[in-house]
Amino acid sequence: MAFDADSLGLHVTTAALLRDVIHERLGLFYEGQRLDMLADRLAPRVTERGFDTFLDYYYFLKYDPAASQEWHHVMDALSVPETYFWREIDQLKAIVDHVVPQLARRSRRPIRIWSVPCASGEEPLSLAMLLEQCGWFERAPIELWAADASQAQLARAAQGIFRDRSLRVLPDGLRERFFTAVPGGWRVDAALHARVRGWHRVNLAAPADLALMAQSDIVFCRNVFIYFSDAVVRRIVETLAGLLSTPAYLCIGASESLLRLTDRFELEEIGGAFVYVRGSLETGSV
Repeated sequence: MAFDADSLGLHVTTAALLRDVIHERLGLFYEGQRLDMLADRLAPRVTERGFDTFLDYYYFLKYDPAASQEWHHVMDALSVPETYFWREIDQLKAIVDHVVPQLARRSRRPIRIWSVPCASGEEPLSLAMLLEQCGWFERAPIELWAADASQAQLARAAQGIFRDRSLRVLPDGLRERFFTAVPGGWRVDAALHARVRGWHRVNLAAPADLALMAQSDIVFCRNVFIYFSDAVVRRIVETLAGLLSTPAYLCIGASESLLRLTDRFELEEIGGAFVYVRGSLETGSV
C-alpha cells in the first residue's frame, strides 16, 4: 500500500508542531528538507492509526494519555539503522587495547561498557569479539550492555541473525569463528551473543533512562548526536558527566564533535583514535 504524505496535510505550521513535540520527547530534530523525510517516515503510521491528517496525529501524541505506547512506533519509524560489524573499528580497538587494560589494573570492580544506540547489535558484538580475542572476559570482570530507543531494532539484536551487508567489512577469520550460515543470513555464536548482558530500550533524551548507565566506565554513543539539537546534546552529555565513573570515556562518531558544546569531557588521542575523557586514572580527578 502506498502512503501519500501530501494527502495528510503536512502544512508549515503543522510540520513545526510535529517537529517540536518529537524534539521534546525524543531529542531528534528536523528542519529544512529533513521535514519532508519526517513526513515520509510517519505517513504510514498516521494512516495505520486511522488519522486523516498529521495535525490529528500531532494532537494525539501531544495530549492523549493513550499515546504513551505510540511513541515506541514513532521511534521505530524514525530510527536510522545504518550499522555494520567493524564500523569505525580503530576507536573500538583503542578502547580494548589501551583503556580496558588501564581500568583492569585500577580496581577489581567490573568494567562497565555501554553501547547506545546499539541499533541491531553490530557495535556491541564487535566489542565482544575484540574483548574475546584478547581474552579479557577471562582476565577481568567486564559488563557489556547495549541499548537503543527503537524496540524493533532491539528485537533484531536479540535475534542475533545478520545479513551479508552487516558483515561486509568483517575479517573472514572472524566470520568463520563467530558466525554460522543460516537461511536469510548469519547467526552469531550464542556464547558471544550472551556476552552482551541485555538489550535495553533507552531514550537518550530522557534523563531517567540514562540512569541505567550510572557508574559506567565507557560509553559508546556514536553517530546519534548528528540527529539531535545542540541543546539536547548538551543535556545528554551533562547528565552522563554526573552519572559515569571517574575516569569515564565517551566515544562518539568520527563525524561528530563536542568541542563547541561542552567542557565536561576533554578530547584525547588514545591508541590512534579520538575519545572524550572525563577525569584521569592517575589522579581520579574530575
